[in-house]
Amino acid sequence: MIVILLGPPGVGKGTQGVRLCEERGLTHLSTGDLLRQARREGTPLGVEAQGFMDRGELVPDSVIMGMVEEALEQVPTNGGVIFDGFPRTVPQAEGLDEVLAGLGQEVDRVVLLEADDEVLVQRLSGRRTCSECGAVFNVFFDPPGHEGVCDRCGAAALQQRTDDAADTVRNRLEVYRRQTAPLIDLYGAREGLLRRVDGMGTVEAVRADLHAALD
Repeated sequence: MIVILLGPPGVGKGTQGVRLCEERGLTHLSTGDLLRQARREGTPLGVEAQGFMDRGELVPDSVIMGMVEEALEQVPTNGGVIFDGFPRTVPQAEGLDEVLAGLGQEVDRVVLLEADDEVLVQRLSGRRTCSECGAVFNVFFDPPGHEGVCDRCGAAALQQRTDDAADTVRNRLEVYRRQTAPLIDLYGAREGLLRRVDGMGTVEAVRADLHAALD
């Protein structure tokens, strides 16, 4: 089964995608993970990607698609994949269709997780991560017992990622809309392929709706 999870930053694609894979025996694939692994292992595509990144350039789709193809070739024929946040653009979607066709497969389901912008801004701008142990808190929804102090390890080391600042998050949401709206139309035009899930519920409620969307 080939599944694509679409949705804006902060909607929970990563969290839900990993759990779905664990519960359904699928392989979780994100281009960020593939890039990091290829660079760490020094594969030809990883070296090529590193060159673009060292020059401050975007890694081109041809390199990304090469990594995706290599990853898909490692998935057992009786297995399946959940793509987390990929494809992001229509050219990437068309490239994925070509790669899958070459492997005798096709996209079986596209699930769009949706949430209000202001909820997403609070989820991301309120996120604080402990630089010592990696614990994650949210000042709006799950604050630490003492401001700036990690409840898990006690270190005064809670930090906000630079790309989680509220203005930056709003810009990321605008970029997402520009890139992804055409994808929603593309997959929505294929009968029975696209399902929508409300991403504003609890983690467990969203998980249940995702399972239902895949069945």
